[in-house]
Amino acid sequence: MKLEDITIEVASESHLVYVEKILNAIEEAAQVRGTGIARRKPDYIARKIEEAKAVIALHGEEFAGFSYIETWEHKHYVTTSGLIVRPEFRGLGIAKKIKDLTFSLARTRWPNAKIFSLTSGAAVMAMNTRLGYKPVTFAELTNDDAFWKGCEGCVNVDILKRTDRKYCICTGMLFDPEEHLPAKIPQEVLDRIAKLDENEDYED
Repeated sequence: MKLEDITIEVASESHLVYVEKILNAIEEAAQVRGTGIARRKPDYIARKIEEAKAVIALHGEEFAGFSYIETWEHKHYVTTSGLIVRPEFRGLGIAKKIKDLTFSLARTRWPNAKIFSLTSGAAVMAMNTRLGYKPVTFAELTNDDAFWKGCEGCVNVDILKRTDRKYCICTGMLFDPEEHLPAKIPQEVLDRIAKLDENEDYED
């Protein structure tokens, strides 16, 4: 199998059939790592897919990988979260491709937002650095309590609480859009986003 055999794209409603497999993969990875992946409910993942805030990787019709986007503090901060590649598809470069697309999608939709990451994984840190992220203190990340609540499923959350959210096992990394040129995303995705933004029921 090669990377060329994998389709990586912005998820759409046709991919809702993969929600359960996505959740299972996230849960399995969380158990192995013990850190870094917030547990989510089916309707949460489905909403990310429906609102063009997710990227999926497929080998034919077989689920291979996934990631989604979250916004915080009235879209002033953005995270690309839940990056997962199933074990049998690792080593092909899929994670990097997913990361690149979620990053470009986030920059296109919220060009003035600061994109941040909280990770304990060396591979993610390397990908973030390549994209222009810089290590920062937790004080430079979002203050949104809803974001930090996602850390409660981590085995190291006691460290975060004891330090009053000043530091933990994870490293905080931040991308400041003012330091970089704009990103680009395919026109068909931009058209889809425009339709979503016209919908009054759409929640950002």
